[in-house]
Amino acid sequence: MAARASEDPIREAVTARYAEAITPTMARLVDGSDPRDPIGLQFVPDARELERRADELDDPIGDDAHSPVEGIVHRYPDRLLLTPLTVCPVYCRFCFRRETVGGPASSVLPQAKLDAALDYVRSRPDVWEVILSGGDPLILSTRRLSYILDTLRRIPHVKIVRIHTRVPLVDPARIDDELLAVLDRAKPVYVAVHANHAREFTDAGCAAVARLADRGLVLLSQTVLLRHVNDSVEALGELMRTFVENRIKPYYLHHLDKAPGTAHFRVPLAEGKALMSALRGRVSGLCQPTYIADIPGGHGKSPLNDDYLAGGGPGPGDWQITDYQGHKHRYRE
Repeated sequence: MAARASEDPIREAVTARYAEAITPTMARLVDGSDPRDPIGLQFVPDARELERRADELDDPIGDDAHSPVEGIVHRYPDRLLLTPLTVCPVYCRFCFRRETVGGPASSVLPQAKLDAALDYVRSRPDVWEVILSGGDPLILSTRRLSYILDTLRRIPHVKIVRIHTRVPLVDPARIDDELLAVLDRAKPVYVAVHANHAREFTDAGCAAVARLADRGLVLLSQTVLLRHVNDSVEALGELMRTFVENRIKPYYLHHLDKAPGTAHFRVPLAEGKALMSALRGRVSGLCQPTYIADIPGGHGKSPLNDDYLAGGGPGPGDWQITDYQGHKHRYRE
């Protein structure tokens, strides 16, 4: 992982507020001559990150309200997030956890707190799936990751482990034989690979993804809909095809969360819906993700389709989203 040094006062002000890091693999892809370069937009600090809007939230999806112990977010009955670290190999300029990830206090969860989090999992027989997130769990030491996965394997009611990561594409060398051996010993493991543009798939990244797939790990995609990065039928279609060509099943296309300083990335919800409609029929059914939003306030994810979404006000940016429990929430853009 290579942190980029500050080069000017504006950049210094941004990185004093939000962490900056980019791996050599991604740094080589940045086209510094193009202000709309889809890789540079994701990782290079921008002065607009200091422009906070009134509707932006430090905790935009309400993690804190569902955290019974440090390192756990338990929002749904049968699954929870285990966040053993708050460090990433790259820091996305649109991250919904940017107030906690990569900051001065970012670290690996101390052993005592990790054990308390695992004890919580052990105490909840309704938990069927544990999702490792953070931070990026695949930059944990192999010893620490092995400890977590071995502990989860011994909890009878935990049947599935899901890992959310950018590592295979941003730091392909990390997907080595030692790491693969650790994953081999785990319960059925699903790996959700985060990418937002087809150019992120370097030759080395594709080889790393292939090593995961060849070991029988089920690979899913995660993508955030971002202005000037992937907000066209052509860019989204190419990305989803690239996922499928690399044995990654398109899973979620996230509507951007209202994190501070991210408004310049925001695509209106109506435009996102139109993009999804345009993909239908133009690309294979294998290439269709579910377009979702995390409802602000901690109410969970909902698909952005007619079963869950309706116009909720007089303006084009007024919506009503129904959560998984049937409760309706106003969403304003």
